[in-house]
Amino acid sequence: MVESPYASWNDMAHNIAYACWAAAILVVLGYIVKLATIPDNKDKYDFINRHEVNFLWYASLILITGTCFYFNGNIYELNTLWIFVRVFVTVSLGMIAALIIQNLLKFYYPFFIEKRLKVLRYKPRISPKTGKPMKLLSEEEEDAHLDEGMQAEENVYSVDYDVWKDEETGFIKIEKYAGHLHAIQCPECNYQTFKVLREEIIRQPTETEEGELLKHYQCSYCGYKARKTVALKVQTKIPTAATA
Repeated sequence: MVESPYASWNDMAHNIAYACWAAAILVVLGYIVKLATIPDNKDKYDFINRHEVNFLWYASLILITGTCFYFNGNIYELNTLWIFVRVFVTVSLGMIAALIIQNLLKFYYPFFIEKRLKVLRYKPRISPKTGKPMKLLSEEEEDAHLDEGMQAEENVYSVDYDVWKDEETGFIKIEKYAGHLHAIQCPECNYQTFKVLREEIIRQPTETEEGELLKHYQCSYCGYKARKTVALKVQTKIPTAATA
C-alpha cells in the first residue's frame, strides 16, 4: 500500500483533534471540580450563574475545532478545488454547529439551570453558631432586618434579599440577589427569553396606601412585548433610636 504524501498532515490533524477534545473535557472537569470545592450555597449560586454557560460555550468551541481538524485528517488527494471545498465545508459546518449550541445554551439551557439555582437558593443555610438549619424569613419578617435602602431596592424589584435566621442565637445572614437576574418563559414562543426592559413607578407608595409599578417586558427571541402592573408595598417607617 502506497503511503499518502499527506500522511504527516493527517497524523498532525488527528493529534490536534485529540488534544482539542482532551482540552474540552478538562475545561468541563475543571469547572465541576471548582464548583464542588465551593462550600457555601450562595457562592455556588453566584458561580453557576456567572460562569456555567461561558464554560460550556468555550468547551463547545474547542470541541468543534477538534472535530474540524479530525475530519480534515484523512487527505489522500489535494488540489486547488479540493482545498476550497474542504475549507468551505469545514467552516460552514463548524459555524452551523456553533450556532446550534449557542442557541441551545441561550434559549433552552436556562430552563435547566434555573431549577438548579432555585434549589441552591432555598436550600436551608447552616448556622455557624449552632450547626443547625436556619429559618428563611418571610417578606414581612425580613423587613425588620433590612435598612431603608434595602427595602427601597426590593420595592422597585431591582434587588431581592433573603434573610436567614438562627432562632436559637438570633444570628442573621442576609443574601443579595438580582431582582431580574433571569428571564422568564415567554407566553408567545415559550422560550425562557422574556425579560424586563424597563420599569416606571406610576404611583409612589405612602405609609397608608400601596404604590403602583409598571413593568415593560420584551422577548429577546420572538420580540413579543407586554406590560404588567405590580403593587408596591406600603412604606413602613423604621423607628429611630431616641436621642438623649
